[in-house]
Amino acid sequence: MVELYFDDVIKVDRVNADGKKFDKVSRIEAQSEEDDMLVLLDVQSEIYPINAGEKFRMVLAPTLNLDGTAVSSYSSEGGPKSLADKFEYVMHGLLYKMSEDTSSTIVKVMIYISFGGLQMMLKGDPNKMEKFKVDQRLFLLLRKV
Repeated sequence: MVELYFDDVIKVDRVNADGKKFDKVSRIEAQSEEDDMLVLLDVQSEIYPINAGEKFRMVLAPTLNLDGTAVSSYSSEGGPKSLADKFEYVMHGLLYKMSEDTSSTIVKVMIYISFGGLQMMLKGDPNKMEKFKVDQRLFLLLRKV
């Protein structure tokens, strides 16, 4: 069974709050419903348009294989069932930085993942971030709910 590092419904609060910097990319600001996590995420908006107020199921996983084994190759046609079959938008990236935000009385951990230039920042409770490690490869999966 594949272990999910993050699995929650997120609600998009704002899209391109600082203005649109790239034609085909939108930066979303969202909040997770159960884990109280802040999400900043770049999405290829031409392929997967996102609007403020929409809700998504968002998953971060180390593999797409349902048995939990590492991904050696992937084909969306004719191959075995995978975690990606249950989602509409999938990206593969590298967790390149972790840091602590001590600006308030409650310490938060921030993780930063690069998906080939598209960036993600996830900020939340340190206890919910224990599985994440720098230089870890992860899959991000989204599906509108």
